[in-house]
Amino acid sequence: MSGVSFLKKYLKLVSLFFLAVIFLTGCTNVKQKAATVDKWDEIEKKKKVTIGLDDSFVPMGFREKNGQLVGFDIDLARAVFNKYGIDVDFQTIDWSMKETELRNGTIDLIWNGYTINDERKKTVAFSQPYLKNQQVLVTKTSSKIDEPKQMKGKTLGIQSGSSGYEAFESQPKILKDYIKTNIQYDTFNNAFLDLNAGRIQGLLIDSVYADYYIAHQKNPKMYRVISTGFQSEDFAVGMRKGDVTLQKKIDMALSELARNGKLNQISKKWFGTSQNIPMKNLEKNK
Repeated sequence: MSGVSFLKKYLKLVSLFFLAVIFLTGCTNVKQKAATVDKWDEIEKKKKVTIGLDDSFVPMGFREKNGQLVGFDIDLARAVFNKYGIDVDFQTIDWSMKETELRNGTIDLIWNGYTINDERKKTVAFSQPYLKNQQVLVTKTSSKIDEPKQMKGKTLGIQSGSSGYEAFESQPKILKDYIKTNIQYDTFNNAFLDLNAGRIQGLLIDSVYADYYIAHQKNPKMYRVISTGFQSEDFAVGMRKGDVTLQKKIDMALSELARNGKLNQISKKWFGTSQNIPMKNLEKNK
């Protein structure tokens, strides 16, 4: 190959490389810009908002045997947007990729037992809290495990990308330092299957899920729900930081639903109580 031919090929490759860099940089800038845009006018015009969820998270948002999507968050989201004449499109997503889906514009909201924490606040804007939750350890009664320390040398199940996993990692003295290993699951349903089969000896899980799941089993007494010591959590709606109007609209609707009793009604339907709803905080926000 002559020196001239080599130089031409080299310059062509360099040009292609820089074009690729410019294209990727442009795409990144578009996504970053999209995350700062207030999209309420667009949502109101389309009369549709897209919510991302894990459709196996009972009782927040899950599919019944007939495929129908139901749950506390399903009812609440529809009640909120019914106030504005906007339809809700629920989209099943990989829960570990929820913030990426939100940032890319695939979804407008994360609304499925989504916990507020400092790490998420860096990239996500939150509505006011509408539900209290805590992380609990579920074991089989037959295992004789009744406190986190007794998980020493055993295998723990946990959902990947969940607030429980984040707490587990950030506060290792509560549970992580005791266990032998952990197995991450996409859904709690699969984790319960492994717990029942003895492949894991404990499951770190949201109390709202644990209570509902166990109450609907043929023999609820076969499970033990153990307090862990992790701080209680607040569930809220997650959105892009640019969606200031959407945030205000959701907050206003949540407060109205608290004042008119609709939120209390939805809570009693799914939990049999309204004790986990921060009613006073919601009612005073207008």
